[in-house]
Amino acid sequence: MKRALKAKAGNSVRIIGGEYRSRVLHFPDLPGLRPTPDRVRETLFNWLGQRLDGLVCLDAFAGSGALGFEAISRGAARVVMLESEREAFAALRRNAEMLAAADVEILRIDARSHLAGPGRIYDLIFLDPPFSSDLLAPTLALAATRLAPGGRIYAEFPTPRPALLAPETFTVLRQGRAGRSHFCLLELA
Repeated sequence: MKRALKAKAGNSVRIIGGEYRSRVLHFPDLPGLRPTPDRVRETLFNWLGQRLDGLVCLDAFAGSGALGFEAISRGAARVVMLESEREAFAALRRNAEMLAAADVEILRIDARSHLAGPGRIYDLIFLDPPFSSDLLAPTLALAATRLAPGGRIYAEFPTPRPALLAPETFTVLRQGRAGRSHFCLLELA
């Protein structure tokens, strides 16, 4: 019975720092939806300096919302979350309401479409596409065009270091690995 209830309720992840610390986010059990692990988020926000006061952030493949909600919890001025999957989008909206996170904007749109169009510039962009996709390279190139001067991109991927992180395009500020996740913090070269 417990297993059936858990499957019906979906999955959860806990915010690890900031205003919403210890609050639990719920998200559906969908293929390819894999939240950034706690250990990786802790490392990332240590690299970023814990606080994101005043930054405008984009969570391009929001999924569970772990990165975007963590950013708003840590003082980001605005977080835009993109999610094209209907169930995940609905869960993101419910989580934003539960947190009363007014400075979160959730859009049901494909990340490539959003980044290819005109729009705001971001100080920090999270790129964590499904590992089974080949979306990192095209969205990384598009994200570079929407990055504010001095802005950074966080990328997460299943291989040690994809060729798309060529030194002539990006400078790798930090990189790490936890389980299947390889991740890095980038800035334009």
